[in-house]
Amino acid sequence: MRSITLFVKVSIFTMLALMIIITVRPLIPAIIPSLHPDALHFVSHHKFLLLSLLIWCTTVSLLAYLSTRSLPVLLLDYTCFKPDLDQRCSFEVCEFLGLRSRRFSPTSADFMRAIYRKSGLGDETYSPPYFFQTDYDAKFHHAILEAQQGMFSAVDSLLAKTALDSSRITVLIIACSMFAPSPSLSSLIVHRFRLPHSVKTFTLAGMGCSAGTTSIDLAARILRRQVGYALIVVTENTSLNWYFGDNRHMLVTNCIFREGTAAALVTSDPTRRGDAKMELVGTLRTHHGADDAAYNAAIQMEDEDGNVGVALTQDLVRVAGARLKNHISTLAPRVLPVSELLRYLYGVTRSFMAGERKAVHVPDFTKAFEHMCIHSGGKAVIDAVGKIMGFDDGLTEPARMCLHRFGNTSSSLVFYELAYFEAKGRIKSGHRVWMLAFGTGFKACSAVWRVLRDSGMDPDNPWKDCIHRYPVLQWHAASKK
Repeated sequence: MRSITLFVKVSIFTMLALMIIITVRPLIPAIIPSLHPDALHFVSHHKFLLLSLLIWCTTVSLLAYLSTRSLPVLLLDYTCFKPDLDQRCSFEVCEFLGLRSRRFSPTSADFMRAIYRKSGLGDETYSPPYFFQTDYDAKFHHAILEAQQGMFSAVDSLLAKTALDSSRITVLIIACSMFAPSPSLSSLIVHRFRLPHSVKTFTLAGMGCSAGTTSIDLAARILRRQVGYALIVVTENTSLNWYFGDNRHMLVTNCIFREGTAAALVTSDPTRRGDAKMELVGTLRTHHGADDAAYNAAIQMEDEDGNVGVALTQDLVRVAGARLKNHISTLAPRVLPVSELLRYLYGVTRSFMAGERKAVHVPDFTKAFEHMCIHSGGKAVIDAVGKIMGFDDGLTEPARMCLHRFGNTSSSLVFYELAYFEAKGRIKSGHRVWMLAFGTGFKACSAVWRVLRDSGMDPDNPWKDCIHRYPVLQWHAASKK
């Protein structure tokens, strides 16, 4: 590879030198009077040779550029899994099943009631089959059933929508933070859909709610160098992660996490641009795990009695806000127009000159994006993001409504939000879409898309039967009680 790069550089240098020689050939005697006559004679009588060499160097340089430039990454389509009606988990159902398990103390039950009532979740979220049976000891087959139910349904729907034969898939990425069986979940998909033996598979675990956008970033890095198709499946698994204890930081997860899966098909084949919905403009990943507070903000651990659960500490919202500021400070120069960057710089400079060094200035990201899919991990997180970014209720509406309708489905949430925009008929050609998600560790990941064609509500859109009821106007009042 190094020898090829050196060869290309020499060819480019030679091409530039020849262009200069041919261009200024009549002026050479005046520019360099001491040049040997034989050299002048060679230049004058070998114009065809020099021109041929110039053409050859130009061809090599052009081929090198075409072979090394990044390919476009296109979103052909995506789908979001919606469980059956018998898996709906309203407040009453959740309360009844929780009490029926006889695993929670009265104090813990009262705490979860209070959390649920102000969580922002509605009565139409979905829980996995494990939650509705009577044997609450952790069972492996329940986790497998949950994984199969969501992933198989989503991939089946996606392949049918895109009319793509599974044998053409070259990259498979599965993201599931809380369940990593052996064989892996990616092997489960390869076996179920008979993917080719040459497929490159990746299984992301422990990435938290940022795994969806992280998967997009990983797929893009692979596809930009070689034409292919990447199948991305983003899910979460709670069957083995229901917490039966009294630690309040861990009980919160029982109240807000729900079942959900999304699948997306992206390609780097330029000929499919006419079929694609969006083109990936860029991604950004930042990891803040070096900070103790960020690392421990959301962490899987044992409580005092040995019960395993995921603790969402009180520091989570503060950490999310602080790390979001770090993230957007890196993202802003890449996406904002020059006018907004200058306005932001002027505001910072004016505050500094006035001695207001603690003044916080945030660029107006509405100048860069028409639509924002903000990770709706919880009401407090949405509120924190909205406050830091200066977003009004209209901008945070999709995140709040997604939390109300589906709960926190973890890394697949950004796709449910994108489906909300499509169901509302807001996605138009030329629009820019920002997907922003946070994950344990603490990680933040952004994916920026440009819409290639108007998008409406697909037949399998998860909002199809309820979009007319959204936004829910009483959401704010209910979530503040």
